[in-house]
Amino acid sequence: GRLEAVTQQMGYHPQYLDSFLKMQHYLMHMDGPLPFDCRHYIAIMAAARHQCRYLVNLHVLQFLRAGGDPQWLRGLDFIPPKLRNLNEINKILAHRPWLITKEHIEVLGEHQLGTRVAVRTAASPGGASTLPASHCWSALGVGPRRGGGKAGITALTPAPVSVQSLDSCMELDSLREHMQRIHVETEGREETRLLQQDREEGEGQGAELGVQGGTELRADLSAGLFPLADTDGEVTGATNLACYMQDPDFGYQDFARRDEDQTQVFRVQDYSWEDHGFSLVNRLYSDIGHLLDEKFRMVDGLQSSAMAKRQGCEPSVFKRGIWNYIHCMFGIRYDDYDYAEVNQLLERMLKVYIKTVTCYPEKTNPEMFDRFWKQFKHSEKVHVNLLILEARMQAELLYALQAITQYMI
Repeated sequence: GRLEAVTQQMGYHPQYLDSFLKMQHYLMHMDGPLPFDCRHYIAIMAAARHQCRYLVNLHVLQFLRAGGDPQWLRGLDFIPPKLRNLNEINKILAHRPWLITKEHIEVLGEHQLGTRVAVRTAASPGGASTLPASHCWSALGVGPRRGGGKAGITALTPAPVSVQSLDSCMELDSLREHMQRIHVETEGREETRLLQQDREEGEGQGAELGVQGGTELRADLSAGLFPLADTDGEVTGATNLACYMQDPDFGYQDFARRDEDQTQVFRVQDYSWEDHGFSLVNRLYSDIGHLLDEKFRMVDGLQSSAMAKRQGCEPSVFKRGIWNYIHCMFGIRYDDYDYAEVNQLLERMLKVYIKTVTCYPEKTNPEMFDRFWKQFKHSEKVHVNLLILEARMQAELLYALQAITQYMI
């Protein structure tokens, strides 16, 4: 088996990768309320919402390997009703999580199983997956090929890593060492690219983004956000995404422009991950809260001093600005935060990128990745994308868990 290519990007930050893989293994390969084939089918439904063919095809393969019924791959009309009932929650969490209510939880059926399924639905990581992080991972997995090719995912600069399948328990130390070798080489070449770019700009030769050509190295590195470990052509096969979703025109709507009679602002002092969500998840699904919390803390603790220095602020301030900006898009507000800081810390093009990845990942492309981040190293870009992934996941979790809490009262 090969290491999923998007997971390779996490190798730039080995500590985060450790916490991610622990979470992935626990949810996908340990005992739980959902059969293994259902876990992968939920991931298919989630990735299809954002038109991420890579993740859909990946989980189609995993679904079949887990003994899933091939008839289910014909679409939602061919799956059990209880699984089909997740479709509405999938749609809402993917685009407008503030609309989820306790009534959506009720349709999952019997109280104990329904709430535990909802927790899995709202908590699983994208590459091993169910809804929120599969929604987020779609942002890292979609984008047009360079050179005008059809929609898909370009290859990571290093060759795909031949490792023990993620379906089994991996040797994390060995993985870290392999990743370190790959990324030391890649970062070294990228330093050369940055120096060359500075010289070109100094000579007045900086070309506008979008001009055809450029070095093969630059194309490869910018493609790193959109990697595809092509498993002998299987993962890249054509898939009819439309059969895995209903109401395809339902999408993100700016929270600030919603109708006045809709859901009010979600205030963190009334319902937070630390004070409410963490304990509820652990109560319904043992140890998941600890694994999620470790992942949230890990991404917040990643080093970003160089990135913050370029923005003229402390690392913690820069990271909190990104996190709170993403939560604000979903109507989540912190009373102790001055939102004027967002405009001061995040330049306009960076905000456009963050919003696109967060709310419209199917519109993300390599040109956006390059356009306003020429001064950042690839590892720094990956860090920001991990912040986006985890902030969005926590936003979806907060709304889902609040709905579960209201259902259980």
